[in-house]
Amino acid sequence: MKLDYRAALRDGLRHALINEPRAFLMGEDVGAYGGCFAVSLGLLEELGENKVRDTPLSESAFVGAGIGAAMGGLRPIVEIMTVNFSLLALDQIMNNAATLLHMSGGQFAVPLVIRMTTGAGRQLAAQHSHSLEGWYAHIPGLRIVAPATVADARGMLWTALADPDPVLIFEHAALFGITDDLPEELEPVDLDRAAVRRPGTDITIVTYGSGLHRSLEAAEVLPGEGISAEVIDLRTLRPLDSDTYLESVARTHRALVVEEGWRTGGIGAEVAAQIGEEAFWDLDAPVGRLATAEVPIPYAQHLEAAALVQADDVVAAVRAVVG
Repeated sequence: MKLDYRAALRDGLRHALINEPRAFLMGEDVGAYGGCFAVSLGLLEELGENKVRDTPLSESAFVGAGIGAAMGGLRPIVEIMTVNFSLLALDQIMNNAATLLHMSGGQFAVPLVIRMTTGAGRQLAAQHSHSLEGWYAHIPGLRIVAPATVADARGMLWTALADPDPVLIFEHAALFGITDDLPEELEPVDLDRAAVRRPGTDITIVTYGSGLHRSLEAAEVLPGEGISAEVIDLRTLRPLDSDTYLESVARTHRALVVEEGWRTGGIGAEVAAQIGEEAFWDLDAPVGRLATAEVPIPYAQHLEAAALVQADDVVAAVRAVVG
């Protein structure tokens, strides 16, 4: 069946709520309104208030409630509207969800899933266009995942619910309109392995989220210049599956890291450092890095596009590394 990214998220959510008796969804406007991005539209009417619960407008309160419910044996799925609002619950996420298993000596796990919309490209200006998944990937005790395909949008939640640790899912709003043909049955996603989305021989492009689609666009153009690019979708940002991209670099001997987050201190910096440490003797050129401009995201459409990584930017960066 053909689904878009939003419908795939909804289908995965519906599957989880029906098939996991301990699971329920909670967050601002997830019920009667159907979710800020319509991901949970219709689920309250179908499944009832025990499964879909609207909360007050307090991220700290409802994330804290989700942590308590998880410690009590439930499997809460907490939706935060956009990633910038998650900062209002940062104390709960970093000082409670991520640490309680350690601080209790292994007595209290927090099997909590937090979903939030991330990313720019929708003219929502500086306060609603962040890509902060790299911040959260810095925190031990969390698993950070970023579905970039329709199949991953549908299947990641089911795997995340089975994880004994807190899982944060970053759903890129600019991808909501992409579509794909999927089987009728939901297929769980392996959160421990990155995915090679396009094989190649001359350079390894390591990316995730919206960067995957810009990279695949570029990889379609590059053969005309005699360059074959292998494109790797990280999928999980913590813990990183370094084996997959290190094996690729050992074959291609060149690497470019593409991300939508800011360059300084980002995921790309960590991936590039790992390649430099572990694959130095395999490299025929320095590792390239491509990221969003170091500015608050502009509102004006042409300025927003200029700040973000585009397919042409990936092509130019590949030329620089290979050349």
